[in-house]
Amino acid sequence: MKKGNLLVKGATEVVTCSGFKAKSGTEMQDLKVIYNGAVVIEDGIIKAVGTTEDILKQYDETQYEVIDATGKSILPGFVDSHTHFIFGGFRAEEFSWRLKGANYMEIMEKGGGILSSVRATKEATHEELYKGGIKRLDSMLSFGVTTVEGKSGYGLDLETEIKQLEVMKSINEKHPVDVVSTFLGAHAVPTEYKGKEDEFIEYITNDVLPLVAERKLAEFCDIFCEKKVFSVEQSRRHLKKAKELGLKIKIHADEIVQLGGAELAAELGAISADHLLQASNKGVAEMAAKGVVATLLPGTAFSLKEDFARGRYMIDEGCAVALATDLNPGSCFTESIPLIFALATLYMKMTTEEAITAFTINGAAAVDRADTIGSIDVGKKGDLVILEFPSYHFIPYHIGVSTVEKVVKNGVLVFDKENRGGKIC
Repeated sequence: MKKGNLLVKGATEVVTCSGFKAKSGTEMQDLKVIYNGAVVIEDGIIKAVGTTEDILKQYDETQYEVIDATGKSILPGFVDSHTHFIFGGFRAEEFSWRLKGANYMEIMEKGGGILSSVRATKEATHEELYKGGIKRLDSMLSFGVTTVEGKSGYGLDLETEIKQLEVMKSINEKHPVDVVSTFLGAHAVPTEYKGKEDEFIEYITNDVLPLVAERKLAEFCDIFCEKKVFSVEQSRRHLKKAKELGLKIKIHADEIVQLGGAELAAELGAISADHLLQASNKGVAEMAAKGVVATLLPGTAFSLKEDFARGRYMIDEGCAVALATDLNPGSCFTESIPLIFALATLYMKMTTEEAITAFTINGAAAVDRADTIGSIDVGKKGDLVILEFPSYHFIPYHIGVSTVEKVVKNGVLVFDKENRGGKIC
């Protein structure tokens, strides 16, 4: 059998999430389910989707590797569209400090926070970062993630930012999960630049960003637009320069205070604005009007014991909402997709259908790949998640536990919990 030629048949349901762009508002409810479904993949690309009866009339299953999905639910591969999965060191002590009541600024004063990860990442070798990244991607894959966005931002200087991005490039060439790289050099203000924030943003914008673009190490540029980090005006200058250099833009917006990051994302035509815990009604409306994906990260709010972003309100106001883990060593050390599903449905008032849309076609749109991934449509990559249960309703229902049995990437079985002891194939 030719590698990448696969026929999956007999599924109780195929949740296609069909579409080639982000879904907003009430569209997020429509999963376009095919019952007793089958999927044909040739050369890694989806060739046909339909009922098993119809598919087997048209295709000779002896010409394919076959997976019998009787009693199973099939979904598109999940897209985790906001992570910081390449980093050095850990920050377990900070979690304990938070449990004792320490806030973000107090943790920073103790030497923790982003700058702690910056120190550890600077000290880590390429090989150490590579091994850690592979291990985390293996875990993500077991949760059904087939595409992940990864940010730099634990360098804040030319050498280490480049090192992080080069590690992601190396991993993308080797690992089944596709890695979408984002340059986040403007993630925090280094200690030596305190009180000289404008000088630092000029350095990142004029000295580091052009080299990243020239070497094609990132597809996106992001910035932490936040009080006591980078202002709206500093963020505007940085992101406009990124667009001029050919990078698409994202923005960490309105996480801690209502600063106007959502409005800036709409103004500049960002692909996504992320976090949005404090986003204003005006910002949400402008994002909806401009088609900016609202990427919500409930795991971070949960970990920090903050109020959740207003997922229900944003959807009702016509936004396209995506969900992501925000995996990072500090504020959200988790790659658990089922945890995010549970938080979104139980605490952000999203329906199960909306959460699935948010992790599939809308996650794909948040990394500008809705034309090639995020749904089970003819012509897209053959990325599938096969659950061990007959219905997608089991995902949030089995709280915090993965229901993923198999994962297919580009038509190849790459994870099988049932027959391979939960290991990468």
